[in-house]
Amino acid sequence: MRLVSTNSIEPGTTLGQTIYNDNGQVLIHRDLDLTQRVIRRLLNQGITYVYIKDELTDDIDIESPISEELRVEASNTIKETFSEMRQEGFMNNSHILNKQEKKLTDIIQQIMDQMQSNSDTVSLLADIFVTDDYIFQHSINVTIYSIAIGIELGLSEKELSEIGTGAMLHDIGKVFIDQKILQKPEALNTEEFQVIKEHTQLGFDFLRKQLDLPLLVAHCAYQHHERLDGSGYPRGIKGDQMHKYAKLISVADVFDAVTSNRVYRDAKLPHEGLEVLYAGAINLFDKEMVEAFKKSVAVYPNGLTVKLSDGRNGIVSKQNRHLCDRPIIRIFQENAKEVEPYEIDLASILNVTITSCNLES
Repeated sequence: MRLVSTNSIEPGTTLGQTIYNDNGQVLIHRDLDLTQRVIRRLLNQGITYVYIKDELTDDIDIESPISEELRVEASNTIKETFSEMRQEGFMNNSHILNKQEKKLTDIIQQIMDQMQSNSDTVSLLADIFVTDDYIFQHSINVTIYSIAIGIELGLSEKELSEIGTGAMLHDIGKVFIDQKILQKPEALNTEEFQVIKEHTQLGFDFLRKQLDLPLLVAHCAYQHHERLDGSGYPRGIKGDQMHKYAKLISVADVFDAVTSNRVYRDAKLPHEGLEVLYAGAINLFDKEMVEAFKKSVAVYPNGLTVKLSDGRNGIVSKQNRHLCDRPIIRIFQENAKEVEPYEIDLASILNVTITSCNLES
C-alpha cells in the first residue's frame, strides 16, 4: 500500500484501508474503488491522507500496533465514559468512572500485552477514525504512544499500567469544558484559551478524589502541559519538579496533536511531528523521552514515497527496529527515470539520507 494525499487521488483509485467512525462502524471499506463523490467526502471529513493500493506496493504491509477489535472496544469505552461524565457534570459523576474503571484497566492491559508481543515500530496512520470529538481517539493514541515509550525505557508492568491509565485519562478535564470552545474551528481568543487551560486543574481535582486510582494518574492530567523550562501550565513548574510520567505523556500528547487531523489544520507526517519534539528537546521536553519515542515510532511509515540525498526516489517498504529514521527503501526511480524496483537498507548505507517526502498519488 502507498500513502498519498487525499486531494491528489484520482477517481478509480482503490482504497487500501478501511475507514471507521468513532463507534467502530465502517464508513468506507478497503478495496473500494474511489469515486469523486467519496474522495470529496474524505476531504470534507478532514482526512488529509490515506493508503491506496497499487502494483508497486501491493506487498507492503501496514500494521497497527493494536488489533482493530481492541481499538474499537477502547474507542467505545472512552466515548461512553466521557460522554456520560459530560452529561452529569463535574460534581455528580464520580460513580461513572468507578463503574467503568475495570473496563478501562482491562483495555490498558490488553494494549500493553499486544504492544509487548509486537516487535514492529508504532504507526497509527493505518488507524483512520472519523470522529466528531477529537478527545476520544486522542486519548487512545496518547495511551499507545506512551506505552511504547515506556516499553522502550524498560519500565515495569506496574509503571506501564500507571502510565497507560494516566495517558488514557490525561485530558479528562476537557469533559467539563464548554464544548463550543473546545470544538471551535477557528483560532481561540485569549479568554477562550484560558478556559481551555483549566482542563488540567479540573482533571486533577476530579481524578485525585477517585479512591481506586493511583494519585500519580491525577498528576498526569495535572502536569502534561508543563514544560522543562517552566513555560507550561497550570503551575509553570520546571525540570525535576515534573513527574517522569508527565514528561513522558507530554511527548506523546504533542506528537499525536500535531500528527492528527483537526478542523483548523491538516495533520503533519510523523517525521514532521518528531521535528517539533526535537525542536523542544532542550528547553521543553525530556531528551531521554524524545529519544525513546524516536526508537519506538515509525518516523517514515511504510508506504511513504521519499526522495533520497543521492537523487533516487523510492517507497518505504520495511522498518528497522530502533533505527526508525533509517528504514528499508524500495527504489523505483533513478536520475528521473523509472527502473526495475530494488531495495536498499539505509541502516547499512549511512551516506544516504531521506531528504523529502512525496504524497502525490
